[in-house]
Amino acid sequence: MVKFAASIICANQLELKQELQKLENAHIDMLHCDIMDGVFVNNLGMGPYVIEQIKEYTKIPLDLHFATVDPEKFIKLFLYLKPEYISFHAETTEDYCKIINLIKGSGIKASIAISPETSVNVIKDVLKDIDMILMMTVNPGFAGQVFRKEVLGKIRQVKEICKKNNNNPLIEVDGNINEKTIPDVINAGADVLVLGTSSIFNNKINDYSHYVKKIKDSINQILQTQAADK
Repeated sequence: MVKFAASIICANQLELKQELQKLENAHIDMLHCDIMDGVFVNNLGMGPYVIEQIKEYTKIPLDLHFATVDPEKFIKLFLYLKPEYISFHAETTEDYCKIINLIKGSGIKASIAISPETSVNVIKDVLKDIDMILMMTVNPGFAGQVFRKEVLGKIRQVKEICKKNNNNPLIEVDGNINEKTIPDVINAGADVLVLGTSSIFNNKINDYSHYVKKIKDSINQILQTQAADK
């Protein structure tokens, strides 16, 4: 079953309680929270106190995405929040096992994020140790970028490597995920879709429940076609 993670940094920050309630009503599976340091990416993201208040208000599980240098330092600041997942970027450290052990040792599911230019080969050796892979279809840091179609091949590559080695981490895809790009990422093998400004938080969309149902119906048709073709 495909899951949906709403990129909460893209929501209306002045009406965050109402936004969270609308996401709950739409049965969103996770809240994707971007933590950015202004160094690894040229932008700043969410701090622990804001995410702490979000967690106090909603039961939707947290999915924290660290787009930061020195991931160990930043991750330690957020461990007390006990999110469902923590993703760190493969480009920010050479010691993947150290960061994975830090995350999983705190009872949290570990995920590695890779930017569009990064080869899948860099994470091959730790696929057995992680719970999810975050595939970026845009460069991390800013919403509204053009979808990088070459990442579709990387999603298929990851899926094939995992299948060959009997590993089963989820594949999360983030970056310009909407009605136009969803069929391609589902066909490539995505398990979790991050919805942001080009989809659920588009200012033309008011009814999140109706929007999510529409996407689910579309995905179900794709999956039924895939099953029929096998």
